[in-house]
Amino acid sequence: MFNIFRILADLSHLASIVILLETIRKARQIDGISLKTQILYVLVFCTRYLDLLTFRWTSLYNTLMKFFFIGTSVYVVKLMQDCKLTNPVSYKDMMFRDTFQIKYLLGPCALLALVFNYKFTVLELCWSFSIWLESVAILPQLFMLSRSGKASTLTTHYIFALGLYRALYIPNWIWRYYSENRLEKLSIFTGLLQTALYSDFFYIYYRKVMKGRGFELPH
Repeated sequence: MFNIFRILADLSHLASIVILLETIRKARQIDGISLKTQILYVLVFCTRYLDLLTFRWTSLYNTLMKFFFIGTSVYVVKLMQDCKLTNPVSYKDMMFRDTFQIKYLLGPCALLALVFNYKFTVLELCWSFSIWLESVAILPQLFMLSRSGKASTLTTHYIFALGLYRALYIPNWIWRYYSENRLEKLSIFTGLLQTALYSDFFYIYYRKVMKGRGFELPH
């Protein structure tokens, strides 16, 4: 069921993708954007929306959003890979900083999916895996940001919009609990975990970007 928090969260998610695409296409550079985080998001959406293959769709809106997230996440990775030819300097600089070992995320998320799930079926295990993976998929991006010490305004807006999307899902779950008597413990826990990972970034974003000082991590 839709509510204002769900709608705002989806709009924030859409905004983050638009900002990211504009950053890559307009600026024609990917310095400061983590390719590994983008690859993880491709994996997140592809494993979460496997139900599209069953043709058991809940609504047109829901189905279109699923196709949009899968398509745009793949498109972002393609654009970043294209920079290897069109802007090799920017691509090389990105790869030099994008050094987070994602194997330390994939293994634990797969194990957690086997332990914490709603049903032991392929679709449910993949869905659970996607939930756990999404909660930590931003880590390569934040790690890359900490290595460089600063980032472009568009990149920080992208990260902020992405974090806001997850943060808005918390009141959405509270709303659904009181209106539908539905409590999704796994989604709530992973959502809180993901929001916690953004907490320092939110604070610095407020102090630096929103007050017009420019984003730069403290030394």
